[in-house]
Amino acid sequence: MFIETRQLCKRFDDYEAAKDITFGVEQGKMAALLGPSGSGKTTILRMIAGLEQQDSGDILINGKNVNDVPAGERGIGFVFQNYALFRYMNVYDNIAFGLKVQKKSKAEIRARVTELIQLIGLEGLEKRYPNQLSGGQRQRVAFARAIAPGPSLLLLDEPFAAIDAKVRKELRVWLRDMIVQVGITSIFVTHDQEEALEVADDIIILNEGRIEQMGTPTEIYLHPQTPFVAQFAGNSSVVEGLSGFRGFEKLPKGQKILIRPEFVDAFKKDNLQMQPYADRAEDGVVTGISFRGNSLEVRLKVHDITLLTNRSLERRELRLGEHMNVFLHRVYCIEGERTQVVENELLADVNME
Repeated sequence: MFIETRQLCKRFDDYEAAKDITFGVEQGKMAALLGPSGSGKTTILRMIAGLEQQDSGDILINGKNVNDVPAGERGIGFVFQNYALFRYMNVYDNIAFGLKVQKKSKAEIRARVTELIQLIGLEGLEKRYPNQLSGGQRQRVAFARAIAPGPSLLLLDEPFAAIDAKVRKELRVWLRDMIVQVGITSIFVTHDQEEALEVADDIIILNEGRIEQMGTPTEIYLHPQTPFVAQFAGNSSVVEGLSGFRGFEKLPKGQKILIRPEFVDAFKKDNLQMQPYADRAEDGVVTGISFRGNSLEVRLKVHDITLLTNRSLERRELRLGEHMNVFLHRVYCIEGERTQVVENELLADVNME
């Protein structure tokens, strides 16, 4: 591992911001610290950067313990949520700042800044000041300034939080491409699970100062290990029991269940293609339809339980109050602090997928 934390702990008065935080990130990879507000994400990032001193535990960068190494000597680049650009400096000088601190020659500075301006796609804007740039452009300058001195590790604290939704999506793709191109090991903080799933190689999910689960985006999404992760990573319905649902008769009454939209298949009553499976489906009523850009989110009432499912815009139009055939493929059963995937037993008889 290129960057490791070992049993990091940090307390602010009676609040434990970090409790035995242990994880590692391989060289050249991008990891996300994902969790709700107050989960300890930024505190952990600041401890790695040397901006906050841990109460106990170790931080190793490239095998070297940096507990007593000052922030400025750890070889870390930091991109802040609010950009933190020098408003009295233009684009060129903002990017050049760290290089001047390193006392690089003017020729070296000019070559490096020119290279980075081309990398971030802001050629021709070198003399503009931060207040003359858009939010997305300012964030690109902040990225270039952070990597200009050649850090071995890049830390980003909610880098897209101050940017509007459309630009934020574009910058996610851009940032991912830049990280791959530059090849720098990175850790970024976010509370947006979609953002983490899209950008990161590995995700570390935090809750109340503790690590709930670590893994790749696919592992986190498909195999949540705790109820918190199952509910945090994905848009889900949580219900008490599945009374009346065929294929789940063996589940205990009152069992706490979590159901994701992709676990639910809904089709019209006159859909001949799905007709052979109608005797295995439940009767559901459409109670809500929400436009989600490239799909519809459909709310269905089935046995007094509200389920969500996604429907392509290319499929036939639905009406509120319309009755549908609904098939539930699988669920997450919540048992204490663990989750378990339970498949519909009818899948053994017919391939619904």
